[in-house]
Amino acid sequence: MTTGVGNRHAVWFRTVAIAEAISWTGLLIGMLFKYVLSDNEIGVKIFGPIHGGIFIAYVVTVLLVRGPLRWSWPVTLAALAASVPPLFTWFFEMWLVRTGRIDVGGRTAVPSTASVNSTAA
Repeated sequence: MTTGVGNRHAVWFRTVAIAEAISWTGLLIGMLFKYVLSDNEIGVKIFGPIHGGIFIAYVVTVLLVRGPLRWSWPVTLAALAASVPPLFTWFFEMWLVRTGRIDVGGRTAVPSTASVNSTAA
């Protein structure tokens, strides 16, 4: 788990990872219109450069936060590999939260105890 300064790095990583996945989605929708539905390439012209910029920001972010977040090289390489398939940066971010490799504001994707989601009083 990370706290303090590492928490700031975790928030930054999560933000860029989710933005990268969203930009991938926009580019895929643009490609759907360009190549399948209408031969209209406006979506690719808009989301191509946006995705390219966020992709580069993601790679740089991974390299900058790996130290403060104490990621091993296998985790770092998995983070970099996650940038290639569509939406995998988001899935990777969820895995990091679930496994406790990043923690943002004390919130985790999986409760630490069964009583957290219990309706029994």
